[in-house]
Amino acid sequence: MEKNAAVNGLFDRKRSGCTAQALAASSPGAEEGGEEKPGCGTGRGRGRGMGKALAFLRRNLLVLLTVSGVLAGAVLALGVRKLGLSRAQKVHFAFPGELLLRLLKMVILPVVFCSLLSGAASLDPRALGKLGGKAIAYFAITTLIGSALGVALGLLLKPGTGSHTALSSSSSYNISSKEATDSFLDLFRNLIPSNLVAAAFRSYQTEYRYMQETASGGNTTLVKVPVGTEVEGMNILGLILFAITFGVALRKLGPEGEQLIKFFSAFNEATMILVSWIMWYAPIGILFLVASKIVEMDDIVSLVTSLGKYILASILGHIIHGVVILPLIYFVFTRRNPYTFLLGIITPLTTAFGTCSSSATLPSMIKCVEENNGIDKRICRFVLPIGATVNMDGAAIFQSAAAVFIAQMNDVTLDAGQIFTIIVTATASSVGAAGIPAGGVLTIAIILEAIGLPTNDLSLILAVDWIVDRTCTMVNVEGDALLAGILHYTNLKELDKQKTEMTEVKVETVANIKAEEESSPLVIHKQQPPNPYNTAGEDSESVL
Repeated sequence: MEKNAAVNGLFDRKRSGCTAQALAASSPGAEEGGEEKPGCGTGRGRGRGMGKALAFLRRNLLVLLTVSGVLAGAVLALGVRKLGLSRAQKVHFAFPGELLLRLLKMVILPVVFCSLLSGAASLDPRALGKLGGKAIAYFAITTLIGSALGVALGLLLKPGTGSHTALSSSSSYNISSKEATDSFLDLFRNLIPSNLVAAAFRSYQTEYRYMQETASGGNTTLVKVPVGTEVEGMNILGLILFAITFGVALRKLGPEGEQLIKFFSAFNEATMILVSWIMWYAPIGILFLVASKIVEMDDIVSLVTSLGKYILASILGHIIHGVVILPLIYFVFTRRNPYTFLLGIITPLTTAFGTCSSSATLPSMIKCVEENNGIDKRICRFVLPIGATVNMDGAAIFQSAAAVFIAQMNDVTLDAGQIFTIIVTATASSVGAAGIPAGGVLTIAIILEAIGLPTNDLSLILAVDWIVDRTCTMVNVEGDALLAGILHYTNLKELDKQKTEMTEVKVETVANIKAEEESSPLVIHKQQPPNPYNTAGEDSESVL
């Protein structure tokens, strides 16, 4: 009877319009703290609002800390510059930022190789070809748009007009120019590394030597001969191609290759956990990265004033491309709000601003796109590693603007053919640009050689590259993330169909429900009905 009376009382209070929170608060345990207030918990509305605010802070704490690190780094640099640090002290001051770069670079190899391999093995070969074709088309179109935008802004703002005499006394850098033919050949040589282990820390690069050549008449001339060398730096292109083909081969093996796919999938998941730990150190590292770069500059005001128009043209191009063009492309294909998508990747975008490295941003980008935006893991781990190496929209923008800038400095009027050459060459050469700080500057030499301009003026681009490269990297990684979203929403039906088709492949494994989430996307454990003749209590088989 007492229970029935209590239940009836609860229903009466529900009908009176009180919320569930008010009912819980008016229970006997809640009444000990004082009398129940009328109005069904009006004062508790503020408490719920405070709880939502605290929940928002907890969810976005890392983002707020990372953005605060950038701002604090700029403020700290202004104070440290007054101390007049020596060169050695500046190196020591940058040490916390150096640690962040080393931590991020440490996980690049397992992230790229394992994520691409497991992603390629999880996709049907037909879908893999479709995704690859769409990704290449997206990279080519967006990079071509970026190159044209950089040239247009350079011709509109005229950053190099009248600045040759003002900047001629700037310090010089030695830039080794490379012919366009050898640059493209090196691209394909790196796609097929001769030593897979060496590709983890070395890449192929053509250098030139002058050799004496004796003609038939006895005259001796010097001939420039291309010579292949190995240089320090991970051969990402070669690792990408091998990982994709090896993943497809494992998929073709069926049950025999499943265990190896599970191994690489588990390896990749463990690496993602390491990345989540590293990202909590990112705000401190970014603080010192930004501060150390500002402290290293001798005279920021005069440098920015002299090259202000070029910096303006490059950053304005990055803003237009990243805020208008790329989100518009995303909206056209998905009919979804692109800026809501971008809110989910604020942390990797801020990391890109601090590190100037799209490769270093890759681990956190994969994590945020999967968890915050809900993009399919197979697409993320296939598209994002490729985009970190191939998709360089930001680099194409500032390379085109730099070529126009240097042409105007040398009083060269660009004709239609040279403008077309700049756009096409910038689009192609940005593919081979390394995803590291200042990686895109060296490829400008290819563009200058293509239109017949001197490469010694690249010292000016290097002098302010630390400013332009930050927005450049943000645009690069934004384009990769938006492509993952486009492929996800335009291929939802095909991805769901692949999940059902994967159940046709069978493999015998020991059922382990606890480890089911860490297994390959190809594995789906299914408990068989009990065998009445099985008295030994053997584990049931899992059917894929």
